[in-house]
Amino acid sequence: MVERALYIHLPWCARKCPYCDFNSHSFANVFPEEQYVQALCRDLEFEAEHFPDTQISSIFFGGGTPSLFQAQSIGHLLNVIFQRFSIANNIEITLEANPGSSEQQKFLGFKEAGINRLSIGVQSLHDAQLKALGRIHSAREAELAIRAALGCHFDSVNIDLMFALPEQSVEEAATDLEKMLSYDPPHLSYYQLTLEPNTLFYKMPPTLPSEDLSWQMQCQAQDKLRQKGWIQYEVSAYATTNHQCAHNLNYWQYGDYLALGAGAHGKVTQQSNILRYMKAKHPATYMRQAGTPECRQQSHSVARIDRPFEFMLNRLRLLQPFDPEEFCRRTCLPMDVIQSPLKQALEQDMLEYQGRSLSVTPIGRKFLNDLVALFLPHN
Repeated sequence: MVERALYIHLPWCARKCPYCDFNSHSFANVFPEEQYVQALCRDLEFEAEHFPDTQISSIFFGGGTPSLFQAQSIGHLLNVIFQRFSIANNIEITLEANPGSSEQQKFLGFKEAGINRLSIGVQSLHDAQLKALGRIHSAREAELAIRAALGCHFDSVNIDLMFALPEQSVEEAATDLEKMLSYDPPHLSYYQLTLEPNTLFYKMPPTLPSEDLSWQMQCQAQDKLRQKGWIQYEVSAYATTNHQCAHNLNYWQYGDYLALGAGAHGKVTQQSNILRYMKAKHPATYMRQAGTPECRQQSHSVARIDRPFEFMLNRLRLLQPFDPEEFCRRTCLPMDVIQSPLKQALEQDMLEYQGRSLSVTPIGRKFLNDLVALFLPHN
């Protein structure tokens, strides 16, 4: 059996956030939950037939806002998955949730359905900043949601918190983080607001802190979390002991994952071939085509020349060093293919050897995009 993660995309939101570039769709009153769950089950059967050698190592319900779905729907999907696939022991099953009061009331139901890790999109604990981000929950609702999630005793709870928000000061970012840490969650995703193409913020950019101020915010957070004993294991991910996100670790380690849902992406390695695919993006098209070959609207083998960049784009986000065997195993390539960019990275003090393993230096961490770009095919 081959270990692979499973990503399930639930694409609806009560309202589209102006910074969000994910495949999400606002709905007026109701959305076709039952019809979509049936489509996911057909899609699941299609995946199981094509990759029967799979053992599912983690499951992640992302969106959109998965917590808009009923716990019974999530439980039904998990039952079908467990019947159709081999399942790893102690599997991590994550569901993304919003802090709204209606979602809070479902938390215990999600746990009873089989969810053992909840990820809450708080983003800020200040009402003015939440309003600037277009969020529909209040700081009070966010705090209640954190308490409710921790009170349900999931195996783990993640809190999403953003910094470098419109007109945010370094002091305000520090206050936000302090308030978040007062609840003592086991995992924190702390990431910078960026202006992504095809978003409202990209078309009508708000006033954001300068790069220097943003870097200050990030560094002060790293120092604060380190002092409190947190482990930073990825650029934007911090955890207490044994609470790293297994599903995201698989992404960053260039692992394999199956995909269910509208616009969901998958990656599967078979022998020396690496296949990437995407499901039909629009929910209506997806529901119509789920379970058929037509639902895979994009499918291609990753060219050998592109694999080093793809590997580094993901793997260099992790703070843990990697050894040559990991690169060769994940890319199905010899180390010889990256000798030139690797030499440049070492000479520019962006990478360094620790024994036989390669590690990103502080300079490389600060200029990570430049480091990754060294491994583009044209280099």
